[in-house]
Amino acid sequence: MTDEAMEFCATQRDVGDGAAGATATFPYDRMTVERFRKAFPRARWRDDLGAWFVPGTRAERRLTKWMSREWSGVLAYADQRGRDAFTFEPITSPYLEVADDFLVRTPYSPTVIAELREVPWARWDPVLKAWRVPFRSFEQLNRRWPAIEAAARMAEPEERRKRQESRRASPEHADRRAEAAERRRNRYPVPEDAPPPLDRVLMTHAGCVVFEAVTGELADPLIAARFYPGVTAEPAALIWAAWRRPSHADLVQAWPARTPPGPAELARGWWQPTIEVLREERRRAASLERARETRRAKRGDPPSSEQNS
Repeated sequence: MTDEAMEFCATQRDVGDGAAGATATFPYDRMTVERFRKAFPRARWRDDLGAWFVPGTRAERRLTKWMSREWSGVLAYADQRGRDAFTFEPITSPYLEVADDFLVRTPYSPTVIAELREVPWARWDPVLKAWRVPFRSFEQLNRRWPAIEAAARMAEPEERRKRQESRRASPEHADRRAEAAERRRNRYPVPEDAPPPLDRVLMTHAGCVVFEAVTGELADPLIAARFYPGVTAEPAALIWAAWRRPSHADLVQAWPARTPPGPAELARGWWQPTIEVLREERRRAASLERARETRRAKRGDPPSSEQNS
């Protein structure tokens, strides 16, 4: 019987034949059953209840007291067994300390947290800023330790710095930075002969937007081809249009398209969103606005004008 499977339960019952008493359930173990029968010689196994029945008006109180003692003994035995196993096959790691129990200290890592949550009896100690794991859980801890230690080493500041420098040196990182810089300009290429309507919620290859102005400035073909490859409205020239992200109120008032966009609408780069797209955008916008208001409330700022409107 493993320590994580060990569980006792005592319940007061009226079995219907006028006999007062309580039932006891616990995982089968021959030595535990022998100790139970010695403590409660009048106990009988009841197939109809799937439990041991102990008669008497004070049966539940007696069972609870016995189970408390038994449980303490089981845990003490499991802890000693874990100590012996650790002595025979110790874990040597800078992330593990041994005291009254195991103390696991690692840099923050979601993988480490997920692994330790799967270890029975493991708990976070906010005072020590460490995970405490009793000796009785050594088998499970030992089984998961390779993954815990590997994730902890990957979370070390030096390792994170090396990975960050490696990412920065990659061509993909330069491309992502260039794309982010272009997005911050809040501009979008549109065909000169098919400009979008202003102040309406529209869908584009860059997401849901509201166009505020068509500047008339010619878009550089190389920039348009690199960052907006979906817009291919030839032979018309492409010009820049300024945009903003729609608010939740804008999205609620937007009228959906009856049909998905066709090839011509996709080529010109903007189209009317369908109801499915609007629903998803409304959900996202509402979530962002709630988060924004929560941050304002924590700072003590007044509500935004959108919230007051």
